Amino acid sequence: MNKPNSKKRSELAQRRDAPLATRTDLSRAATKDISGTMNAILADVFALYLKTKNFHWHMSGPHFRDYHLLLDEQADQLFAMTDPIAERVRKLGGLTLRSIGHIARTQRVLDNDAEYVEPLDMLAELAEDNKELATRLREAHNVCDEHRDVATASLIEVWIDETERRTWFLFEARRRG
Repeated sequence: MNKPNSKKRSELAQRRDAPLATRTDLSRAATKDISGTMNAILADVFALYLKTKNFHWHMSGPHFRDYHLLLDEQADQLFAMTDPIAERVRKLGGLTLRSIGHIARTQRVLDNDAEYVEPLDMLAELAEDNKELATRLREAHNVCDEHRDVATASLIEVWIDETERRTWFLFEARRRG
């Protein structure tokens, strides 16, 4: 009885360790490069989402309602990016982030764990983070262009526009009248 179980375990382990056989005309190198780049973007988007929600939850002051709603809208937009990014990586045959720890090891967006942050400082920090995200999205677009991955590049173009809009709104909300 042990031999059939042993054989099943061996087959299961072999299947589990086998590379994903997603059909794509992109090379293995392209899949590796694009997946790596997009996983870094995914980690940044998750980190920026959580920072945006953190500031949303801890907003205070005379413009509370406006800033609170603005950050909630921006967080929703960031969260909406996560699934298409991860699914694009999987469509290419890559593997994606698996845990909060994986995000923490990959993210380039700096956390803000301060107990209190002035509202205008929150907006300034998020504006800078979004500006840096736009730069990284452009870099990811270049990787896609190198490998002729127009589908991922097309998605990135929309996300650049959304990121620039968030940056603009955060900038304008900080301006003094």
